[in-house]
Amino acid sequence: MAKPILVLKFGTASITTSKGELDEVVISEIARQVNVIHHKYNLVIVSSGAVGAGKRFLKNYSGTLNEKKAAASIGNPLLMNTYSRYFSPYGISIAQSLCERHHFSNRDQFLQLKKTYEKLWASNIIPIANENDVVSNLELKFSDNDELATLIAAGFGAEQVLFSTSVPGVLDGEGNVIPELDTSEKKVLLLANKEKSSTGLGGMTSKLNFARLANQMGIGVVIFGVRTEDGILKALEAKTGTLCHAQKINLPARKKWLASGSLVSGRIQIDAGACKALLKRHSLLAVGIIKILTGFENGEIIEILDEENNAVAVAKAKIASSALVKDFNVKNLEVAHADNIVLL
Repeated sequence: MAKPILVLKFGTASITTSKGELDEVVISEIARQVNVIHHKYNLVIVSSGAVGAGKRFLKNYSGTLNEKKAAASIGNPLLMNTYSRYFSPYGISIAQSLCERHHFSNRDQFLQLKKTYEKLWASNIIPIANENDVVSNLELKFSDNDELATLIAAGFGAEQVLFSTSVPGVLDGEGNVIPELDTSEKKVLLLANKEKSSTGLGGMTSKLNFARLANQMGIGVVIFGVRTEDGILKALEAKTGTLCHAQKINLPARKKWLASGSLVSGRIQIDAGACKALLKRHSLLAVGIIKILTGFENGEIIEILDEENNAVAVAKAKIASSALVKDFNVKNLEVAHADNIVLL
């Protein structure tokens, strides 16, 4: 049988020192622990740190978009070289995978990415993924690598994602680790400290948001401290950090891609009757649309909001918004077929 897929995500704050340099003690520990589990899983490591590693080489670095791109171009080879040095003694080869948003929004490109990873796994090579900061457009950037890790996990059918942090897990008001969470309720997001790390894009709010999305896709998540002794190994057994429980679902791979990996182009608002129809797994008809919030083309992905502006689904549009405006009241005009709608 094929090995289960496991995604490990390491943020900038997890693998760099307070000076912004790569923390080789942490990376050596990652390599040691990954060696223990390498034979059991098809692994993907999602690693930030390129910008953090490269920015110290730039004069008068202030964090502008162009400076971050330049820092990433310096830091990417440094990051990969460091991983390679510490994985090599275990006989483990690595491969660089620089991803952009369209690799997930376009299903054909997504499937090509998946086939590439499968070829690497067949040779026992671990892909190390990161956003392609050097060329990514601002509008098409991932929110952070927590999102990238979640898209890979959902699209590839991973069983579990481990999010490393610079703290031991999700903390309660008294600073104690919360051992497990049910993320089906949005109120869990209130547990997060609203501050992001000084070195990375994310923070606990990001991790909880994407843990919640992963759980909705049937994927288990553990948020753990990277500097915890044997943290990766213990997190796999839910013996450290915070376990976020996967929900029981049965979504085919294509619908997981729709729900998690698609780049939303348009947004529409629908009435209560249309919401009820979607919940009964019916198609979305034009007569249920209240307003087009953001225009879209035929075949693009749209986000569907209810009357209170809550996102209720994503879907692949069968008609462009420009044509839809003229035909709101046409009987039985399908805006999105039931097979191309995923409830959120």
